[in-house]
Amino acid sequence: MILRVLNFVVIGALVLAAAYVYRIKFEATVQAEHLAKLRDEVRHARDKVAALRAQWGELDDPARIEELVKRFLKLKPVAATQFDDLNHLPDQPPAYMRPGSSDPIGGMIEHLEKPETVTGSIAAPSAAASETTGQPSARDGEIPAGGAPAANEPMPPVPVLSGAVSR
Repeated sequence: MILRVLNFVVIGALVLAAAYVYRIKFEATVQAEHLAKLRDEVRHARDKVAALRAQWGELDDPARIEELVKRFLKLKPVAATQFDDLNHLPDQPPAYMRPGSSDPIGGMIEHLEKPETVTGSIAAPSAAASETTGQPSARDGEIPAGGAPAANEPMPPVPVLSGAVSR
């Protein structure tokens, strides 16, 4: 009788051990499938990165950029007379802020001056050119369709908020 109980206990232990081994094998299979899926995703991501780097190399090619600049920007070459010595710079930058003002940007906007000459390679639009194109020129502080007033017209006044802005 004791041997029969012992046999049932041993058979039960073997069944439990087999079930435990099967569970471990199943978990290992699931982990292997997950690992294969992750490796596949990493490979696809690396392929995408390689394709994007190749595309960036094409877009960043200096010859291509030079061609686009010549076609769309109409720039003029830099002349040696456009450079100046550092000795001609002022000792300190101009003081744009009023004493007691906490808004340096507003102070700079208030002290904007019309430049004496237009810089850059594109000439400032003239009133005659805007009349021939049929587009109105900026008058009385209105901003033309291009987004900014012409260089030869005064800038409209910009309101400046004083004090701190609360939210």
